[in-house]
Amino acid sequence: MSDANARSFSHGQMIFSHGDIATSIFIVIEGWVKLFRVTPNGAEAVMGVFTQGRSFGEAVAFKGDTYPVSAEAVTDAKVIQVSASKLLDLMQARPEVCTAVLASTFAHLHGLVSQIEQLKAQTGAQRVAEFLMSLADCEHGKCSVTLPYDKALIAGRLGMKPESLSRAFAKLRSVGVTVNRNSADIENLEDLADYAEGDPAEAWSK
Repeated sequence: MSDANARSFSHGQMIFSHGDIATSIFIVIEGWVKLFRVTPNGAEAVMGVFTQGRSFGEAVAFKGDTYPVSAEAVTDAKVIQVSASKLLDLMQARPEVCTAVLASTFAHLHGLVSQIEQLKAQTGAQRVAEFLMSLADCEHGKCSVTLPYDKALIAGRLGMKPESLSRAFAKLRSVGVTVNRNSADIENLEDLADYAEGDPAEAWSK
């Protein structure tokens, strides 16, 4: 931490850009950060959205390669920037740090595998249902959640277009979900979980 820097970014400010030399890893302290790429036709593909306690940029920084994605603060955000070379020195001196970094890298990989599974095996509405459950503080029954960032970004995070997200929200009314401007009221978390985990063919018919 003695070699780390705390940096603040305003909403919409770039943290790094695709193609920049990767010399640091980042840990989110406050707010939300998205990783994305712009496709040749100009569309934005969201690779991940990170909040408090999440890190990004580890593997590519250790290789000394360029960042394969861009990072942008999607709310006002504070991150800790850590020199990759300093962390590598620490990993050589303290093997337990290697274990921690490997665990973090595995968590990122597991998250990507889960996203692919959702895209392949769930309807859009089911993916939205899982997203809402991930935001819930309560474990069962009635619950209200705050949408942490704008709906266009939610759609991108879930591999959907904004109009598809709107249709998904409409489908979830049948299982007791009411979406307002920046919040969602869930009548019963168990019902929402059953919907998210159900047969996609059945979900399409609801």
